[in-house]
Amino acid sequence: MAEAAGQSQAAPSLGEAIHAEGMEPVGTVAHEGISPHTDPKAVGMDATGWVSLAMAVFIVLLLVKKVPGLIGGALDNRIAQIKAQLEEASKLRAEAEALKAEYEAKLAAAAGEAEAMRKSAEHEAETLLEDAKANAVALVARRQKMAEDKIGAAERSAVAAIRARAVNAATSAAATLIADGHDAKADKALVDGAIRDLGPVA
Repeated sequence: MAEAAGQSQAAPSLGEAIHAEGMEPVGTVAHEGISPHTDPKAVGMDATGWVSLAMAVFIVLLLVKKVPGLIGGALDNRIAQIKAQLEEASKLRAEAEALKAEYEAKLAAAAGEAEAMRKSAEHEAETLLEDAKANAVALVARRQKMAEDKIGAAERSAVAAIRARAVNAATSAAATLIADGHDAKADKALVDGAIRDLGPVA
């Protein structure tokens, strides 16, 4: 009991706490001649009752006007629109994927054609280079043969000229020697010897 009395002294009541804070009491607590607070009533119902009645009437009106059906129809229409939009988006996505695949195929084909053209150009360049080398070798061979032919012709012409000069020189020398070493007696002896070599006339 002593402990309970000590606890009641230690913990002030709600009214004491309100007095200590200087606040006015609310509700049904009476304080210094103020009448207790009560909620206003009309037709026997307080504010809570009227709010409940208004909510019930509102719900009944919604049901009578078929508002839930209208809301459901509007939601169904909205759902149908969303489904149509999703289907259209799916179609657009499929078309976009088809276009992407088509362009990727075209890009791959273009890359293949470019690679084929590059290889063809390299092969053609190699062929042209080989042809150019062969033509250069043939040209060098032709030029060399022409040069050799010219050199041979020049050598033959030079040899012929030298022979002609040698013949002329030999002829001149022989004529000179004959003129210097033979006189009329020598010519007569040569003629007589030639006649004897012919033998007797039959």
